[in-house]
Amino acid sequence: MSARILNPESVTYDPLKDLTPLGLTTRTPILVAVREDAPYRSFPEMIEFAKKNPGKVRVGTVGTGSVGHLNVEMINALTGAGLTMVPFKGGAPGITALLGGHVEGGAFSLGALSSHVKSGAVRGMVVSNAFPGFPDIPTLPQLGYRQNLLGVWLAFFAPAGVPAEVTRTLLASIEKVAKDPAVAAKLVSFGILQDYAPPEKLVAEIREEHRTVEELAKKAGLVK
Repeated sequence: MSARILNPESVTYDPLKDLTPLGLTTRTPILVAVREDAPYRSFPEMIEFAKKNPGKVRVGTVGTGSVGHLNVEMINALTGAGLTMVPFKGGAPGITALLGGHVEGGAFSLGALSSHVKSGAVRGMVVSNAFPGFPDIPTLPQLGYRQNLLGVWLAFFAPAGVPAEVTRTLLASIEKVAKDPAVAAKLVSFGILQDYAPPEKLVAEIREEHRTVEELAKKAGLVK
């Protein structure tokens, strides 16, 4: 979704006009985490510290325009914290920098950070989706904010104009697998949530996310 707004020349199709939505199946939560030795123990404390110490809370992401970057911009817009986004060329170097103390925080996939949270090397501040095994890491709405962080989702689409009987067959198959508890159990170990949504809810989410990303991108100066 962000690529269509930030780099429209690389996405030459409209997912709502040129494709037939078949259903959302999974989500990969994005986690904002800090080093265990950070002087703040919770998200509200981190925001308060950042406001009192401008430029002292740097948050690594996988790059400019990434979901992590947009989440940093969202947090700044909601709280006025003034967090500094630091782009890295991928999650591995960003997490290495976080563990090494070169940045104070990181906004990366929960799957990539989960082992470091479990080991106690980093502490989760806020996550885009509540996740089994990490009940103490809140979402923004749980903290009283109107907006949730952006996550990464996977959905299925077919070409526009596909025959109705084909669509019906695909819809039934996708829903069956996307609601299978055995599949959900395997996905959790990779930091992925099973979260089925039918086509109409997927369309609504795409439209809402487009609005959110466009607004954040404009505030960050990524688009005019």
